[in-house]
Amino acid sequence: MTTHDIGTRAQWRAAYEQVRAEEKALTRRGDELTGRRQALPWVPVTKEYRFETNAGDKSLAELFDGRSQLIIRHFMHGPKTPAGCGGCTFETDNLVGAVPHLAQHDVTFLLASRSPLPVLNDYKKRYGWDIEWVSLGDNGFNEDFYEFMHVPTPNRPGDMLASMELMALSCFAREGDTVFHTYSTYDRGTEALNATWQLLDRVPHGRGEDFADWPRKRDEY
Repeated sequence: MTTHDIGTRAQWRAAYEQVRAEEKALTRRGDELTGRRQALPWVPVTKEYRFETNAGDKSLAELFDGRSQLIIRHFMHGPKTPAGCGGCTFETDNLVGAVPHLAQHDVTFLLASRSPLPVLNDYKKRYGWDIEWVSLGDNGFNEDFYEFMHVPTPNRPGDMLASMELMALSCFAREGDTVFHTYSTYDRGTEALNATWQLLDRVPHGRGEDFADWPRKRDEY
């Protein structure tokens, strides 16, 4: 037996009109925020990072694959999460379909993790993902871009950045031989990219309250 409010179509319509007005306002606010996000200053990346890929060792600039924009999804798969992060896996299921569309819009999209490349390839095969996944190893990439977003404090433990693994997304632009960092977001900042969360937000029971056993990896339900 439902405990939710029951009403007439007219009552629903009246309540919906209020919700729709707020949704439209949120859309306009989102457009404004997108403009501010895209207007962030570009910061040249001066450190030389090397990534292990299935096509050999590559620099950050080479990861662009001839395009002018690059999105790197920091995926938690490494010493601290050797079985692969369930949340990152859940989100990647929602992202792989966007990869060919992004490529046609001058954007290369890939995953990056600290685990060895053969381990990442096996995980990718397990889920049938047609996506580039590179190994960071110990190149310091995650640590540097975590620090880029966070103000250092004297109280931060010295080993906090050791074996850093991130649920994050970083964006870059390339002009000639120069690579610029343009944007990053972390943790819940990435959830707007996940279509499943957005769909659940539109059904009556939403995301639910018990996250102890959900979401799981889709072959573990």
